[in-house]
Amino acid sequence: MTDTHDRVAPVGPKTGAPRRVARRHVFYIPGYDPIHPRRYRELYRKEGAAQAVISGYEMQLTARKADPGGRYGWSAMGEMEGETARAEIDVLVWSDIVRASMSHTIPATYLQLVRTAWAYIGSGALWRLMRLRKGPVIAALYPVGFLLLQLGIALLLGHWAGEGLALAASQIPFGTEGAALDVRLMLGGLVHYGAMAVIAWAILSWFKRKDGKFYAYYLMHDFAYSARHGGANPPPLEARMAEFGDEIAAALASDVDEVLVVGHSSGAHLGVSILADLIREGRVPGDGPALSFLSLGQVVPMVSFLPGAHRLRADLAYLSASRALTWVDVTAPGDGCAFALCDPVAVSGVAPPRRRWPLVISAAFTQTLSPMRWRELRWKFFRLHFQYLCAFDRPGDYDYFRITAGPQTLGARYAGRAPSASRIEAPVNKYTSQSADAAA
Repeated sequence: MTDTHDRVAPVGPKTGAPRRVARRHVFYIPGYDPIHPRRYRELYRKEGAAQAVISGYEMQLTARKADPGGRYGWSAMGEMEGETARAEIDVLVWSDIVRASMSHTIPATYLQLVRTAWAYIGSGALWRLMRLRKGPVIAALYPVGFLLLQLGIALLLGHWAGEGLALAASQIPFGTEGAALDVRLMLGGLVHYGAMAVIAWAILSWFKRKDGKFYAYYLMHDFAYSARHGGANPPPLEARMAEFGDEIAAALASDVDEVLVVGHSSGAHLGVSILADLIREGRVPGDGPALSFLSLGQVVPMVSFLPGAHRLRADLAYLSASRALTWVDVTAPGDGCAFALCDPVAVSGVAPPRRRWPLVISAAFTQTLSPMRWRELRWKFFRLHFQYLCAFDRPGDYDYFRITAGPQTLGARYAGRAPSASRIEAPVNKYTSQSADAAA
C-alpha cells in the first residue's frame, strides 16, 4: 500500500557528509527493559563473533570501565570490506525508570490492566491497530487475557478448596441444635471465603513469581506505561530524553565520521523525539559527522495511535522531512511483536508532502535465517524480537554489525536501496493532531 503524498527519493543526509567511516559513535536506545544494559554488551559480543565467522570479517570488542556518570558502553573494531572502523557504543540507560514504573503488587497490576484496556479500547485505537498487524495487537492483548485467566483459575480453585473446608467445618458439633446450625453456617461462610482468599492469593503469587516464563506482568507494565498518559511521555522520561539529547549533541560536535542512533522496540519512538528535538534546536552541525538513525522492530503505532501522543506525531512528521539525517526502519514479518513493514509516519496519518524518511526495509527472517534456524526460533516470540541485534546464518543486506562497526555510513550503505514493496502506508490513525491545542 502507498500513501497519497509525494515521496522524495532518499539521498545522503548532507552535502559533503562522509560516506566512509573510520570512527563512529553509536548510541543504542533499548526498549522498555528493566534489566541492566550489560546484557546488550554480552549480546553484541556473542552475536558479533558469530556473524564475523559466518560473513568472513573480523570483530573485536573491548569493555570500558564503568562511568561514574552512569553511562554504560563498550568499544568495537571491525575489519570489513578491506577497511578498519572503530566504534564507541553507548547504551542510553532508562532501565531505572522502567523498574520504577512497574507495579510491585498484584492489585496494582490488575488496576493497570483495567486502565490500559480502557485507554486502547475506549479510544478506538485497538481496532485501528488491528488493521495494520494482528501480531503486536495479540501481544498487547496477551497479558490482559492471561492475567484474567490467572485470576479465574485462582478464584475457581480457591472456591473449590474453600467449599471443601467449609463442609468439613459444618460437621463440627455445637451446643443445642438451633444454635449449632447458626454457628455452623457462620463458621462455614468464614472458612469458605477466608480459605478462598488465601488460596487464590497464593496461586496469583505463584504466577507472579513465574512471570519470567509467562511475561504477562512484564508486558502489562510495558503497555500500561505508554497508555498511562494517553501516549504522552511521563515527565521523568522526558527529562532523561533531554539528557540523551545532550550526549548525542556532544558526539555531533566531535571529530567522528558518523553518529549512529539505534532505537529498538519502544526505543525507536524515543529516538524519533530525541533527534527531532536536536534538529529543531539547531544542534546538528551542517559540517559535522553524518547523522544516522536506525529503528529496529518498532512499535510506534502503539503510542502514536493514542489521543495524547501529540508530541510523537509532530516529531514523526518533522523527522520524516528532514535533510539532516538518514533514517532506515528495519522490521520483519516474522517478528510478531513489531509493526512489521508499517511506515511509522504514514500509518500514523502525519506524513508531510514530499517526505524523505524512513526507508522501510525488511530483515526477512524467513530468508536470512536458515530453515533449521527459523524452525528453532519461530515460536520464540521475544527472542525473535531481538533478532535484529543478532547474527543471521544467511545474511542479506541487513547486518547489524556491519552497520555499527563497518566502514560505511548508514546512508551510503543503503543509497539507492528501494523500500520494501510490501510496506504498509495506509493512514489509519484516528488521532492525527500534532499539538494539544489543535486537538482541543
